[in-house]
Amino acid sequence: MKQKERNKKLSGGEGFETYYSGLFGERWQHIKESFSLEPDYAEWKAGGMESYFLDSASVRAALSLPLSQACDILDLCAAPGGKTLVLASNMNEGASLLSNERSSDRKNRLLHTVENCLPPSVRERVTVICKDGAQMCRNNEEKFDAILLDAPCSSERHVLADPKYLSEWSPSRIKTLSMAQWALLSSAWRMLRPGAYLLYSTCALSPDENDNVVAKLLKKFDNAELLEPKISLNYSKFIDKELPEYEKTQYGAQILPDRSNGAGPLYFCLLQKNY
Repeated sequence: MKQKERNKKLSGGEGFETYYSGLFGERWQHIKESFSLEPDYAEWKAGGMESYFLDSASVRAALSLPLSQACDILDLCAAPGGKTLVLASNMNEGASLLSNERSSDRKNRLLHTVENCLPPSVRERVTVICKDGAQMCRNNEEKFDAILLDAPCSSERHVLADPKYLSEWSPSRIKTLSMAQWALLSSAWRMLRPGAYLLYSTCALSPDENDNVVAKLLKKFDNAELLEPKISLNYSKFIDKELPEYEKTQYGAQILPDRSNGAGPLYFCLLQKNY
């Protein structure tokens, strides 16, 4: 059977079920059931006029990006802004954070988050822009000490919750997204200074959007080193909550809601660019 015919056969809700049960086996039913639960939200209190609620798995991922030596920090796909708050709350006093979002509508949401959830002393060191992250490397080669790339992805939790998106699902969507994710990741890598850190994350379940994208980077750049995503930043001042544990994948880590009280799904991988 040709690939195009296989994809057509796998399309829609039935194809979605076949594809992901193939990935997770019997566990898939437990993951699906956990999607119906309320996500495990954490309230991040950064000191602004408002606090911000985000998935505790997202907090755990963002806390893995080391910032102790970072002066120039980039959140490449930042909206709606939860991870930007985690980074901004933990950057050094002399550091600055560039938060980028390609969509103008989502950029406005990001701007609202920054303006309302951060204290003035921190907010003045955060710049919000609206650029195509895949093209930013052209003018920002080796410019940043730390980059967080939370890439656009399949977001299966939301697909399952929306009959329209579920009916339109197909494996070709994963392929298209993985190509966009690679363009963003390779751009981010070129913007990273030697010795600096990059955290890649998605809320996707498919390895094609997670470990396989990282594998492509490892194959192309021999100065890329995988690191264990330990918690590197402070969080006890900002949230009063235990964070979920992760499961190891081939190259990174994954938090799945069936084993983390509803947190996730969230994949993340920490890399360092060697000299």
